[in-house]
Amino acid sequence: MAQSDVCRRFAVESTPPCQGTMVGFALSRPRELEPLNALRHPIRGNGNGWFVWRGPEIPREDDQFFTALHVEHLDEYAPELEPYLALPPGWGVVLAPDYEDVWYDGTLLDV
Repeated sequence: MAQSDVCRRFAVESTPPCQGTMVGFALSRPRELEPLNALRHPIRGNGNGWFVWRGPEIPREDDQFFTALHVEHLDEYAPELEPYLALPPGWGVVLAPDYEDVWYDGTLLDV
């Protein structure tokens, strides 16, 4: 499923992250932890707005917090998220085996 297909499915304008931009990723979370969560906040500076973590709750501990990761390296840590990366700011995704939840939340733009 291509990024443009996902955007078409949800009737939104495709807003792919630019190369060289950064994703906030909770690297300390184990790869086996589910689900995969991703939220897209506004694009600022060299950040493309995406914040990604594994597990049911958003990381809050210092050792589990978000690390800046170039979007080009995201496929090493969360390849299943690639089709959703062009969703514009304000969108969120939760993925697990045989599970997909994609939604819009305007409060994600208020950060």
